[in-house]
Amino acid sequence: METVNILTIISIAFLGSFGHCIGMCGGIVLAYSTIKIEPESSKVSQSFAHLIYSLGRVFTYSILGAMFGALGGVVTFSNNANGALLIFAGIAMMLAGLSLMGKIKFLTLIEHSFSSSSLYKRAFKKVLNSKSNLSFFVLGMLNGLLPCGFVYFFAITAASTASPLYGALVMAIFGLSTIPAMFGLGFLATLTSATSFRNMMMSLASIAVILYGAYTIYNGYDYIVNPKKSLTECHT
Repeated sequence: METVNILTIISIAFLGSFGHCIGMCGGIVLAYSTIKIEPESSKVSQSFAHLIYSLGRVFTYSILGAMFGALGGVVTFSNNANGALLIFAGIAMMLAGLSLMGKIKFLTLIEHSFSSSSLYKRAFKKVLNSKSNLSFFVLGMLNGLLPCGFVYFFAITAASTASPLYGALVMAIFGLSTIPAMFGLGFLATLTSATSFRNMMMSLASIAVILYGAYTIYNGYDYIVNPKKSLTECHT
């Protein structure tokens, strides 16, 4: 993957984590910080708990990235199809950016109700009440399955790579880039009240998503007119 695209993914994920992720998942972090972590435990112990929770999210995101990358690879059977995949992904990214801005309801239309299933709720409640170290990792894995517009954007990005490996890498970079915000939230609950700051970061991330979508569309066009390029060379 090209350095410029890795930096773009990191930038979008990092900015969005202080806007969208804190708003969406902040309640879960505060809940497990209150229920699962003893106030008198050392900072090292607390830090370890927050870290393995985040690594659980990254693990789930990586698996999802590999799945979407493989799905993208299935539909890439000709130069025109490869270029069309990138153009379609770019359009979806731009729609996702507008949706994250609140301009349209694109992402809410494709959200599923997995998190509302009784099986998921029972598993989540059981893991939340456990205080073993493994339970933090499992809780992070379950958190990674929650419907989230930001995750959908990176899933689209993963699919556009048409590669399970690159797809997993995209989602892993996304997850790792959100750790600073979510890790800090575990110690600084007051971040959830910084609404204006979150809105600013979300706006910046949304603009970056739209620009990245436009760039992906250009890559799709470039792939069609330059068929000697590989899909991963053109996009990643």
